[in-house]
Amino acid sequence: MKSITNDIYYVGVNDRQKKLFENLWPLPHGVSYNSYLIVDKKNILIDTVDICYSELFFKKIDEVLKGGKIDYLIVNHMEPDHSGCIRLLREKYPDILIVGNKQTFNMLAGYNNITEGLYEVKEGDTLNTGSHTFTFYTAPMVHWPEVMFTYDETDKVLFSADAFGTFGALNGGVTDHETDTGPYWDEMIRYYANIVGKYGIPVQKAIQKLSGVDIRIICSTHGPVWTEQKTKAIDIYDRLSRYEGIDGVTIVYGNMYGHTEQMAETIASALSEGGIRKIAMHNAGNTHASYILRDIFNYKGVIIGSPTYNTRIFPAIDSLLSQIALRDVKNRLFGYFGSFTWAGAAVKRLAAFGEEMKWETVGNPVEQKQNISTEEQCRALGKAMAERLR
Repeated sequence: MKSITNDIYYVGVNDRQKKLFENLWPLPHGVSYNSYLIVDKKNILIDTVDICYSELFFKKIDEVLKGGKIDYLIVNHMEPDHSGCIRLLREKYPDILIVGNKQTFNMLAGYNNITEGLYEVKEGDTLNTGSHTFTFYTAPMVHWPEVMFTYDETDKVLFSADAFGTFGALNGGVTDHETDTGPYWDEMIRYYANIVGKYGIPVQKAIQKLSGVDIRIICSTHGPVWTEQKTKAIDIYDRLSRYEGIDGVTIVYGNMYGHTEQMAETIASALSEGGIRKIAMHNAGNTHASYILRDIFNYKGVIIGSPTYNTRIFPAIDSLLSQIALRDVKNRLFGYFGSFTWAGAAVKRLAAFGEEMKWETVGNPVEQKQNISTEEQCRALGKAMAERLR
């Protein structure tokens, strides 16, 4: 059984079966549902797992407790991938007290019809279980309204709900010093962009609230336990929640017959010649939006191209623009281009999108009719973005 400290045990599970998280976001490397058991005079369980893995989950708990009971369940987040086993847990341990806030209990009643055996906590409240004292911090809209963090003052461990989490199952090790964390960083950015991305201000408030807390270990509900690399995890969430992109460019385009794609290739070439090394290119028609959103959150420059389609924007680009607007991505440098055969509309609509997002427009937009060359204009757009980034 994996232990994080002398008293804290990992009893989470890996899901390598699910193809889409929230039935939306691809999981090429799976995902973990993390739960933690603290053995003390009063035993504490923090969050549960998806109900599909209840048998394995309870087996892990039994291996630690060896017939003992759980006295408290702390619910940091009520999303079903973390609360799915609460009803079964109450059946197994009928005297268990469920710890949460008022919002938690509203959802608990709605999802599980549980209204008794509750222990309500508010901001700054504490709970002592013997050797451990837990302090509770509300973190509303990170990324649900009931979310809270639980801080173990004894071992200096922050149980952070979904914050600082990442896609990707755990491959043997649980903590960051037990595994190669390289693959998790891009997946952390993709997780943030797609799951948390809209809630930058609440994330900033939560980070600031914890700024004076001595955190040595972060136990999120997804991904590795952060010990040696906890600062990097916090820094990524801090940067993304401030909508601060690094110096690079995401080029995304719609494409039917190759003309818009060739415009994108020319712009990318000019960017490279201008000294930009971090360039992510995506054909929106065959790249899942979650990867495009990841790069838009990560890089400061965004260049979007679309052919006109039925007097509108190409459908895959139109859908992407909606996803970007939904997340209210701020502070991007924006370039745009498009193509048409008999009546141009996409470039005008891209211009309106940039104004709606209040992004800074860089360079002159490029619009290509049929196959009439716009190579020099495309190069000028790429060069202008490179110069602005520098």
